[in-house]
Amino acid sequence: MEFRHLAGFVAVAEELHFGRAAERLHMAQPPLSQQIRALEKELGVALFERNTRSVRLTAAGEVLLPHARKVLDDIEVARRAAVASGRGEVGRVSIGFAGASSHEALPTLTRAVRAAHPGIEVRLRGQTYAGAALNMVAARELDLGFVRLPVRREGVAVRVIQYERLVAALPAEHPLADAPDIDVADLADDAFVTFPGTQGSSVRDHLVRTALDAGFTPRIVQEAPDSYTILDLVAAGVGVTLTVSSVQHIRRTGMVYKELRGEIPPLASALAWRADNTSRALAAVLAVAEEVLPTPPER
Repeated sequence: MEFRHLAGFVAVAEELHFGRAAERLHMAQPPLSQQIRALEKELGVALFERNTRSVRLTAAGEVLLPHARKVLDDIEVARRAAVASGRGEVGRVSIGFAGASSHEALPTLTRAVRAAHPGIEVRLRGQTYAGAALNMVAARELDLGFVRLPVRREGVAVRVIQYERLVAALPAEHPLADAPDIDVADLADDAFVTFPGTQGSSVRDHLVRTALDAGFTPRIVQEAPDSYTILDLVAAGVGVTLTVSSVQHIRRTGMVYKELRGEIPPLASALAWRADNTSRALAAVLAVAEEVLPTPPER
């Protein structure tokens, strides 16, 4: 079992998308697919269920994932111990993020950290929704997490890095697809697709609260693990969704975004960490974050 095969497996398991996993690993998709097939052949089990729209872990993949992460973590610890030098800060900082909504902030931060502190290893944990990231920071399972306000957790410090607005995504054939903007109440009779309700998605929570404020309970007909799949479902006509403005870089044939009328509170994105975390590496990352992700004016 090769290290690169495990690294490829973990990347695909966390992204649930071969293309994004390949980008994360700085490699082409076909070699990554070959690595996964080689690992499955060696183990004699399928690790992923694949179709044209989604990638999911099998039961065997779910069992392998935590062990694979531990092997990779142990290898990284050994490597850093062997090659650590006296240049700047040395250490590892684990960061949890939720994917599409962090597509600008996360690369900005990681590139700046690598440039300023090459001795710091940034360990990324994808598919970590805001609520789950907060819980993992509080439990010391993550050093830093991308979360959303409000945060009411003793011992956890936060700093706002972005304010986002809520927008609607509609199938192109929707009756309101040509409207310049819409009211949330206009969607009362529509089916909705959104994130799972049990994994700490603040976007789902905000969708439900916004619909309730508009006078209806959203009829959620399908859930999906990430914004890419949710918007694929919208484009396929399965339903509509409310999502954050930061995912509007995702374009799908058969889907349109619409601005929402009325006074809808923005969502504040923030970084969260334990106030009692004394890691010098984390302190260095937070200092870099203040420079490249400054707190915007309050809306």
